[in-house]
Amino acid sequence: MEIWINPACSKCRGALTLLDAEGAGYTVRRYLDDVPSADEIRAVLGRLGLEPWDITRTQEAEAKELGLGDWPRDAASRDRWVEALAGHPKLIQRPIITADDGSALVARSDEAVREALARSKG
Repeated sequence: MEIWINPACSKCRGALTLLDAEGAGYTVRRYLDDVPSADEIRAVLGRLGLEPWDITRTQEAEAKELGLGDWPRDAASRDRWVEALAGHPKLIQRPIITADDGSALVARSDEAVREALARSKG
């Protein structure tokens, strides 16, 4: 199991606290320092079953500067969104946990973290 975090994020810290309390084995990826490539983002999106705009923090200043609110949310624009996330990792919703069963979740709640744990335990 891997968790993508921003250490400054309270939701990320809460997810780590819960994982530790459950004795979970996991790897931390500080995605602002170890920026995922466009291909890695596509892979995580596939595991999440989501589109790039579904995991974009559209209220961030960078999103507003890029004008993301006006970008089309369609198949033809998907790569543009993915490239924006790769180029501006602060825009990636957090935390994201990749479970051992091949799925992934945006783990912004304790329930989502527990679901990732259940998926990883099989």
